Amino acid sequence: MDNVKDKNLKNDSSGEQEVTPMEVAFYRWLHSLQWKNSEIPDGHACLTGKCGDTMEIFLKFNGECIKEAAYLTNGCISSKVCAALAAQMAQGKTPDEAVGITAQTILELLGDFPKGEEHCAFLAAETLQEALHNYMLKQSKRHSDKDTKA
Repeated sequence: MDNVKDKNLKNDSSGEQEVTPMEVAFYRWLHSLQWKNSEIPDGHACLTGKCGDTMEIFLKFNGECIKEAAYLTNGCISSKVCAALAAQMAQGKTPDEAVGITAQTILELLGDFPKGEEHCAFLAAETLQEALHNYMLKQSKRHSDKDTKA
């Protein structure tokens, strides 16, 4: 699927299945939220779940709002979907609003999600919260550094 095109892909000789436009759109959405920025993020966290999947969330702020939220994971498709949803839900929110993004929020948005994969939503939410915590610590340090210099 790495060579996804706008048209349906079908290659009878290779035995590949036809790729629907919805699958192409999903693939592009999923990969558009992966971290590609070379700048240092304002907030970042990297956690590994009990299942062994590692997830990273990167946050860039513009003033008090999250301008960009992205993820990386070495996990399964469920981890990718949950991380992508956490990142997408965080964009445009203040830290106080983003704190409200929980595993339950992610699972509600997903609807019918396999019970055995729900831990991915918990990992995504926890990683987002850690990235927010990292951002807040950096902000606190900046403010204390300014106070020290003044």
